[in-house]
Amino acid sequence: MYTQISDEKRKKIMGSIHGKGTKLENRVSEELWRRGFRFRKNVRSLYGTPDIAIKKYKVVIFIDSCFWHACEIHGTLPNKNQPFWINKFNRNKEHDIEVTDYYKRKRWNIYRVWEHDLKRDFYGTVDKIEDFILEAKSMELKGLGNLRGIRG
Repeated sequence: MYTQISDEKRKKIMGSIHGKGTKLENRVSEELWRRGFRFRKNVRSLYGTPDIAIKKYKVVIFIDSCFWHACEIHGTLPNKNQPFWINKFNRNKEHDIEVTDYYKRKRWNIYRVWEHDLKRDFYGTVDKIEDFILEAKSMELKGLGNLRGIRG
């Protein structure tokens, strides 16, 4: 059921949303750290500011929210100012493609995971991220290049 929210309250809600350090990103980071992985979060020196980066093995991980990255399954379009939001979401999707292509060209290992995958099966999705990191690490250590960029 849709509830009308005042412009002032909507502004406050939207202002409280942060692009990094979300609860879900923090949960993933904490779980990977608990499993023994060492990495950096929100590395601004890397293109696209990956949520998680392991430079040593050329691994970048992006956790894409269903709202901001216009998930085909769960993405919703706000009722107000739709032309702005359509443009914003299209630009976000284009940027995701640009970032993924950039890392593929640079022969980095890129993994993109949807918010809904983590919400549906958190530990199973983190297991997939772990497998990706371990395979990327193995290939880097063997000098075999990189994995393809994939979405979890």
